[in-house]
Amino acid sequence: MFKHQHPYAPFIQYDTQKLIVGTLPPPRFSTGELLEKDVNFCYGSYYNSLWLYTDAIYRLKLHYDNSQEAIDQRKQFLVDHKIGVCDIVESCVREKMDASDLGMQQVKLRNLLAYLKQYPSIHTILFTGGNSKNGPEYFFRKHIKEHNIKLKLVSSGIPRIHQFELPCYSDPESSGDESQNAVQKKQRIIKTVSLTSASGSANRAIGNIPLYKQLKTKNPKFNTFDFRVMQYREFF
Repeated sequence: MFKHQHPYAPFIQYDTQKLIVGTLPPPRFSTGELLEKDVNFCYGSYYNSLWLYTDAIYRLKLHYDNSQEAIDQRKQFLVDHKIGVCDIVESCVREKMDASDLGMQQVKLRNLLAYLKQYPSIHTILFTGGNSKNGPEYFFRKHIKEHNIKLKLVSSGIPRIHQFELPCYSDPESSGDESQNAVQKKQRIIKTVSLTSASGSANRAIGNIPLYKQLKTKNPKFNTFDFRVMQYREFF
């Protein structure tokens, strides 16, 4: 059995507005056995193409290697675009040394709601995957259920969009009246977007999506990479 500990702390700034939420990077990022084109940062696996899509959208000319420059490039992009990263899984146990979400056991989740309350500028969560078992949206639903919060469907298209109300608390101005001085409850609306996973394992599922088939028919050169770039461009 292998304890798979998330190797990176959440990357969130005081003015972060959108938060990328996945599960865990491959085990090699926790053991330090990176491949030549891996970047030692969030979504640094060369075979998880999130940064390739982002690079294609913004023409960042990113480096794909183990250098500090490659890390700094990605951090600067996130800061400039007010995007943070906070995967929802803190640790798990695996029988096999792979990156399968279904292979995660004894999962320990991060308190994502606490981060949302700590950083009040965040208004959107970008899940790198849907509601399949052990996916980021799946775990988030489990997390918020413990706090009696539910996702409300906004759009059932691709990507699927939900929203939920996050309770906020603030002290009203003092007026000498105890009832008015009591802590008042307010609401903050957070949107969630379930993007198609950047993992190569999702390519087969994309091939079965009616919209992808329609676009592929119109342009035979259109591929799963183009489909994700089209989708991510709207929300990144």
